[in-house]
Amino acid sequence: VLRNAIKNFGTDEDGLTRVIVTRAEKDLREIKELYYKRNSVHLEDAVSKEISGDYKKFILTLLGKQD
Repeated sequence: VLRNAIKNFGTDEDGLTRVIVTRAEKDLREIKELYYKRNSVHLEDAVSKEISGDYKKFILTLLGKQD
């Protein structure tokens, strides 16, 4: 779901938000690890390339990315 939300033409912001917001920290940590294993790129980096502005800051904060 995350990969499709990020990689399709235009970002599926609803799908991206739904997955990230509805997962507990523990689940999200595992999701980030699996995303990296499957795609050889960190989820935070993939998200950073596809979105911008306050939405980007919001999602990266939920992912635990520190500035």
